[in-house]
Amino acid sequence: MCVTFVMATLMNRPRTRPIAPRRPAASRWRLPLLICLGLLLAAMVFYGRNWRQINRYARLTYAKYTAHQLTGREKTPLLTGYTVHGIDVSSYQGRIDWQEVAEHQVRFAFIKATEGVTLRDSRFQRNWREARAVGIYRGAYHYFQPNYDGAQQADLFVRNVPIAAGDLPPVLDVEDPKFHDVAVMRRNVATWLRLIERHYGVRPILYTNYNFYKRHLAGHFDKYPLWLAHYEVEKPLLPRERWIIWQHSDESHVPGIRGPVDFNVFQGNFAMLLAMRIPEKAE
Repeated sequence: MCVTFVMATLMNRPRTRPIAPRRPAASRWRLPLLICLGLLLAAMVFYGRNWRQINRYARLTYAKYTAHQLTGREKTPLLTGYTVHGIDVSSYQGRIDWQEVAEHQVRFAFIKATEGVTLRDSRFQRNWREARAVGIYRGAYHYFQPNYDGAQQADLFVRNVPIAAGDLPPVLDVEDPKFHDVAVMRRNVATWLRLIERHYGVRPILYTNYNFYKRHLAGHFDKYPLWLAHYEVEKPLLPRERWIIWQHSDESHVPGIRGPVDFNVFQGNFAMLLAMRIPEKAE
């Protein structure tokens, strides 16, 4: 009986597996550590190549979430090395205190008038009138929609912009990348420029950003004065003889405008800016 009980007990005992040797702690963490170091190195390389753009997006994001705290009294220092400074505005800037703007070394302003074939900027007439009243030299611009007819866009502009003697030349803003055919886009740009020059008797200014210019416009409109947008650089990469106005920032502040505004510099002196104005018609 006892022998039978002992045998049954031994047979019913749970079997135990041999205990595997534990890996050292350093071995367990080696692979995750290598992965983390690789990701950190890749991030550092990416930041090193794109730090200007990353910093810019971070500033813009921060500005977006703090916009409600702005008072309209903020002031960005003017770019050194230039004596003639200006801004460009649209309805996006809201109500502008032009007298306040004029008291902070803003000598010229380009004001959005039209876009595409139907859109008229809701604040153009007020901005156009008040900028001149305080002694700021004004110009008007049209935002070009590349898939619409150039002649119709020119017609919209001339029907809404009463450019007079003493004003700056009209501007065509070409930067929208959503077009179907670059050759068609260029033809429409050429049509707008030709018709506007014929109507106002002065050669228009072409506005665009550096990358768009290099990809789509370089070598095609060289007879027109160039207003170049190029941010996060010490100076434009295009030769100085190629451009006349440099938009160096789209996140600046000037008292009189609540929120960010584009800052520009004119390459010449003030007398050269005055020489650009539309002359009085000979009688």
